[in-house]
Amino acid sequence: MKLSSPQKEIYSKDRFTAAEAQRLAQEIAFGPVVFQVSRLMRSFGIFEMLRNASDGLSLEEITEKTRLSRYAVQVLLESSLTIGTILLKEERFHLGKAGWFLLTDEMARVNMDFNQDVNYLGLFHLEEALQEGKPAGLQVFGEWPTIYEGLSRLPEQVQKSWFAFDHFYSDNSFQQALEIVFSRPTRTLLDVGGNTGRWAMQCVAYSPDVKVTIMDLPQQLEMMREATNRQEGADRVGGFPANLLDPAQVFPQGFDAIWMSQFLDCFAEEEVLSILSRAAVSMEADSRLYIMETFWDRQKFETASYCLAQTSLYFTALANGNSKMYYSADMERLVAEAGLEVEQMHDGLGLGHTIMQCKKKRN
Repeated sequence: MKLSSPQKEIYSKDRFTAAEAQRLAQEIAFGPVVFQVSRLMRSFGIFEMLRNASDGLSLEEITEKTRLSRYAVQVLLESSLTIGTILLKEERFHLGKAGWFLLTDEMARVNMDFNQDVNYLGLFHLEEALQEGKPAGLQVFGEWPTIYEGLSRLPEQVQKSWFAFDHFYSDNSFQQALEIVFSRPTRTLLDVGGNTGRWAMQCVAYSPDVKVTIMDLPQQLEMMREATNRQEGADRVGGFPANLLDPAQVFPQGFDAIWMSQFLDCFAEEEVLSILSRAAVSMEADSRLYIMETFWDRQKFETASYCLAQTSLYFTALANGNSKMYYSADMERLVAEAGLEVEQMHDGLGLGHTIMQCKKKRN
């Protein structure tokens, strides 16, 4: 595995002093406690109270404002103080920098909600998932082979946090992605794994000429139709029901562009190769395949690499048991094995997306 900067510099040496490493080991050991305390400090409104109190608040004042017991407030504050999300000055509590980010940073909010509502219970079964190659943690919600078959039947709050997580990362890249895709003549576009039609609707709004076909599971297409019903341009969005895990499922032909956004990370390498190979068969010489992913090794900031590497374990425990946030060189290899070549790499889109622009190999 070959890394580029900044990951190469960061991950090739030990970053911590002995004391820092010892502290980190204990933070990991108490990770579930730290997570739940910090989530509740946000949920109970204590972080927000402290942000709005320029002179800080006493234990008694926080107790009165939250209407929790003195005991409940005290254990939360003492834990948060040692975590480092709040500060104590002259017997008054103040919001620390980390607490401020947990309260105000949208990415932190989306990630925390995703881990609480989607991942938390299922991750207890991570060991089993790793040993069996199946999403053992999905049993906390239902008996489906993958989360995608059950997505429309997940509890409402779980669905809400799942889609918020998915949309937060993709939506921030859409404008730049539209400019890349439509820089070439594109009148027909196949949106593979289009979910609720969010990207498709962006396309028809951007280009008055394009027609989009979403290729996805039948139940996902139903969710798409509900989400896009009566929206302007929805008459130019159609559906092609398909189980993309079925190696006999062919791709429809005749599309100028094939779009796969945050899609291939939902599959194991052999499944990715099968999907890409079938897509390649459907393409003409002037067709283009666009793969938009958040490759963990192509991030500008190390914090993004950290978040993506941890997100891989959601796929392990809950989504399907065998996919991940990909290392870019692995995806390039699969593209080549499928009979395609990477024509161009577009890095730095939105919050860390890359688009691999691919074409058919010349014979």
